[in-house]
Amino acid sequence: MNTRYTPQFLHGYKRLPNIIKKKAQEKEKVFRKNPFDTRLKTHKLQGELDGCWAFSVDFKHRIIFSFENDREVIFHAIGGHSIYF
Repeated sequence: MNTRYTPQFLHGYKRLPNIIKKKAQEKEKVFRKNPFDTRLKTHKLQGELDGCWAFSVDFKHRIIFSFENDREVIFHAIGGHSIYF
């Protein structure tokens, strides 16, 4: 599965502590094998983010993404719950 990263995602990622970056990399490996692996707690978003999905990096941090087609995903944002607004 190909993954593209928006500038917003890259900006948010750069601002994260190194330990969270490492966790995000580990979760992305799991995501690439199966986006709906139960360890990710993948869930569909509603409201303004309708059409997007999110998965958990840890208890606080999430990655918002969308499926472009069967083989491509776009990562839109990473961070705490404030990324939902």
